[in-house]
Amino acid sequence: MGSLMERSDQAISVTEVSRSAKAIFDKLVKGKQDRYIVMKNNVPAAVMLPVDSYEAIMDELEDLRIEVKNNLEKKFND
Repeated sequence: MGSLMERSDQAISVTEVSRSAKAIFDKLVKGKQDRYIVMKNNVPAAVMLPVDSYEAIMDELEDLRIEVKNNLEKKFND
């Protein structure tokens, strides 16, 4: 698994989110930023992603769940 934060420009404070929410969301939507790690007291508190990135992650997770389930069923049925 990759690092939560790959570049320093991905870190953003809760204060900055509250002050610049529109600009932050615009960067995500337009693909200018792939994600933000929202920091609270210098600790990661949340991750902001474009919807398509989130949906791709959820689809991949579901595919992996199905694959594991099928592999387990196959193993126990053989």
